[in-house]
Amino acid sequence: MARSRRAKGRTGEADDAAETRERPPSPAAFSAEWFRDWARTLLVAFFIFIFFRTFLLATFVITSGSMEGTLLVGDFLLVNKTSLGAPIPFTNARVPGYAEPEYGDIIVFRADHSPGLDIVKRTVGLPGDTLRMEGGVFYRNGVAPDEPYVRRNPRVLDERDPRMQWQLAHLIPDPERGEYEPTRQNWGPLVVPPERYFMLGDNRDESLDSRYWGFVERGKMRGRPFFIYFSYDRDALRPVKFLTAMRPGRIGPSPD
Repeated sequence: MARSRRAKGRTGEADDAAETRERPPSPAAFSAEWFRDWARTLLVAFFIFIFFRTFLLATFVITSGSMEGTLLVGDFLLVNKTSLGAPIPFTNARVPGYAEPEYGDIIVFRADHSPGLDIVKRTVGLPGDTLRMEGGVFYRNGVAPDEPYVRRNPRVLDERDPRMQWQLAHLIPDPERGEYEPTRQNWGPLVVPPERYFMLGDNRDESLDSRYWGFVERGKMRGRPFFIYFSYDRDALRPVKFLTAMRPGRIGPSPD
């Protein structure tokens, strides 16, 4: 029995020695091999990060009050790019998404009127819809939809704006209509063209949206916000607002 234990001990020592021989030694710190290992690791991590940012997720920060009441200035959002399909860099193609924009969807998209700028608004008009607004009440295909998220500010005057003249090309013909003079609260009726969408801010009286700069192309849509991962009050009168004016209660799934 003692001979058997000695034999087992020798076998274990032999296995350990073989494992030591098979495992190459770690490169010395700051050696050329050490730098090559770290470079490979960082390169793989970089490509994984680029893949996620390009095709899966994006981040967005709310910097204006156009969605006030739903999204606040200082909210940091994660955007799901897979739902609507992500564009393939350096091409006009897109990775197919699993959904299409629907009424009420909050969507981040690339602005035509300001190249390089991303904007977030709510989808209120789909291709083929007839849209108008009378006295601040929005109508879609002749019906005023329920919009519990809309915020109004009666102190803001309803004024004409020359930027709204783009609507002339999309008006439904009306021989009894005089000169078309759209305002923020009175415009239309317009017909949404194919592959275009009409977007409005929830803070209707303080939002620059499709009323001013037109329809949004389907291909310019980047994705749907789905999570608020950080939030702070940018207007707080405190030092280091990023830390002292945090709003932890807003962290969580993005409101609809």
